[in-house]
Amino acid sequence: MAIEETAKPNRGKKLVIRNIGLLLSGDLEQPILDADAIVAIDGVIHAIGKEKLLDAEGASSVIDANGSALVPGLIDSHVHPVAGDWTPRQNQLGWIDSCLHGGVTTMISAGEVHLPGRPKDIVGVKALAITAQRSFAALRPSGVKVLAGAPVIEQGMVEEDFKSLAEAGVKLLGEVGLGSVKDGPTARQMVAWARKHGIQSTIHTGGPSIPGSSLIDKDVVLAADADVIGHINGGHTALPDVQIRALCEHSQRAIEIVHNGNERAALFALRAAKELNHLDRVILGTDAPAGSGVQPLGIIRVIAALSSLGELPAEVVFCFATGNTARMRNLEGGLIAVGRPADFVFMDAPQHSAGKTLLESVRLGDLPGIGMTMIDGVVRSERSRNTPPATRVPKIAQ
Repeated sequence: MAIEETAKPNRGKKLVIRNIGLLLSGDLEQPILDADAIVAIDGVIHAIGKEKLLDAEGASSVIDANGSALVPGLIDSHVHPVAGDWTPRQNQLGWIDSCLHGGVTTMISAGEVHLPGRPKDIVGVKALAITAQRSFAALRPSGVKVLAGAPVIEQGMVEEDFKSLAEAGVKLLGEVGLGSVKDGPTARQMVAWARKHGIQSTIHTGGPSIPGSSLIDKDVVLAADADVIGHINGGHTALPDVQIRALCEHSQRAIEIVHNGNERAALFALRAAKELNHLDRVILGTDAPAGSGVQPLGIIRVIAALSSLGELPAEVVFCFATGNTARMRNLEGGLIAVGRPADFVFMDAPQHSAGKTLLESVRLGDLPGIGMTMIDGVVRSERSRNTPPATRVPKIAQ
């Protein structure tokens, strides 16, 4: 079982990372940075550039990247946590820790829907959301930032319910459509109330995934106008191509592609977004835990699939799981830039890959080897127990 750690600020600490072979920013506008070193202070990026030009004196810790690539911590835009690092859906312990070994440093809840006996009355819905928000704000499983407390909306909720949830610290709605609200007009009203009070929304897209859910087609999705078109490639059953295309064309909301969905539909949605010049809207998730289990390498698997089969440069696809998600989800992380959290993943081409570099290997469909993850400037895992071994791995030099 993964150890749950209380989130603590990294006060008075200076981190220096040197000998970076490739630095990916997470920003579609400039996905590769011309730099080989980073300085972070108190868990926040302070400077990026050539090592010889940065102030590396007085470092509390030094990481030698050993020529490996440095990538922003990956963000899983769609998970279903319940309590700590346990999932009742698969009765599995340590699933979040395992995802950390897949490079995920931040997770966003799409609803705590797998809680046994999940309450569906309005008082219970709100109580569960507030409990989940409080719990994951206080404890980070293996250091991972889990943004939880996402109520599944039910018939009878009024604006005051969303106002009180926001005042209690809830900032997310669970997947619209997993509860009793399934029609466009009702969903649109509740989404608007949530947005008015600073709560972001996601809508279920496609066929039913759990008992009580049902088909949510493009008409309902467009009518509801939620902030995120959740699993546009289905979770698991996808909509027809013509409906997926309509969602890409007639909405400006986030286009979420997930691991636990239809792979062909994922590629169709990606190509539609590319043709429409809307790659900035594409974000990635796993939709785990689910009936197909937990996928610790789900995000990097989607990255490799979209790059290799979708014919996009790997550095662009990495942005979908980092900077794009951060922007669409209003997060501080996801970018390697001054002032951003020092959440990093050290990667390299897996040993014996046909690709000689990280980007070449991912473009060929291979999963990268992960050598280390850091959250807020603190090492949370070293060589991954789940990925293939990286050709080069970083070292803690000090």
